[in-house]
Amino acid sequence: MYAALGTAMSLPPLTAAILFAPPRWPAEFRVLGFVLAFAVVTVAMGSPLTVRRVSVRLANGLLGAGLPAPLDTTGRRWDNRLRTSVWLVLHMVLGGVVTAVSCVAAFAAVAFPAVWLGGEERMAVFGLSLRIGEGWRGAWALLPALGCLALAVGGSLGGAAVLRPLAPVFLGHRLGERLAAAEERMNLLAQRNRLAQELHDSIGHTLTASTIQAAVAVELMGTDPAGARRALNNIEETSRAAMDDLDHVLGMLREERPSTAPRPTLADLGPLVEQVRGTGAELAVEVQGDLSRVPATVSREAYRVVQEGLTNAMRHGGKDGIRLRTTVRDGWLEMELINPVGAGAPARQRRGGHGVKGIKDRVRLLRGEIHVGVVDSAGSDGGDVGETHWRIMARIPLRSVS
Repeated sequence: MYAALGTAMSLPPLTAAILFAPPRWPAEFRVLGFVLAFAVVTVAMGSPLTVRRVSVRLANGLLGAGLPAPLDTTGRRWDNRLRTSVWLVLHMVLGGVVTAVSCVAAFAAVAFPAVWLGGEERMAVFGLSLRIGEGWRGAWALLPALGCLALAVGGSLGGAAVLRPLAPVFLGHRLGERLAAAEERMNLLAQRNRLAQELHDSIGHTLTASTIQAAVAVELMGTDPAGARRALNNIEETSRAAMDDLDHVLGMLREERPSTAPRPTLADLGPLVEQVRGTGAELAVEVQGDLSRVPATVSREAYRVVQEGLTNAMRHGGKDGIRLRTTVRDGWLEMELINPVGAGAPARQRRGGHGVKGIKDRVRLLRGEIHVGVVDSAGSDGGDVGETHWRIMARIPLRSVS
């Protein structure tokens, strides 16, 4: 199959070469015209990146070469185009030889039994006259027929065996391409890790808020049906928003066209605060400075930091005494989130889990400063001395995206 494809690909350059080597020309000019036309058409065939991609797929599928796919950034370089053209020449030449040998061998494998069964006593092979014989005496004709079949199969396998080690030389990645592929792979893994963190923050917050609101609805079902209905409505709204986030992230993970819905920023703190308060939590918010001065990238990551911090506060801390302060001044964005934790708070809250690690990664990626841990006071907002609080303090430079 692979040899037949090589033979078929040789038709365009051979046709052009024959047309540019007319019989009326002198022999030396015909040879020169034939070679030049064949080379020009072959280079033109090997130049498109699509041809290199198809060649790699065919080599992987029919030869088992195991080659990586060509990169868009390096596949159009002239050295790679020339390497593809050389590979096409090898494929054409070897494919033509294998196809010719296989066809002749297959014809001979049929001819020997046909002559014997047809009652002919002699047959001509390459100018030689062979006596077949009649009846069982001519049964020896089956032996060369089997040999010809073995030659046809062996020729195909031999052609593949010759081309297989040559495929990485002409179609594989060179050092620069391998480095580019490794960098592309690292960027892809970083993107997927970021999307996984997005999914963790969004869905984790929604599940925590929905769980608390469901508990509130159960408590109010008998005494305050209207309040229970409001809690259930909040669950519906937050779940719908979480589904939108989930579709957005999964779309990008599947490398499909992602949703055009914008990612939330600090400008969307209002709905987030209302969601937290809707669970019955007591949340005090203080904003100093103009949040519109915060660059979009910093604002998006800061929103996720606040979201994860509030999620941890609701999940592991008490509902009372949660305080959030955001300040924009002197080229910095400062965020402080404090919530009380009791003596029986889970150990994960005291040492920090995956969510806290995600917060630290986001802040450090933006070249900011982050301090997370348990303190014995309420921080800069004051509070009862000796009371244990969980505190997140982050400072991010506004020019960290430049």
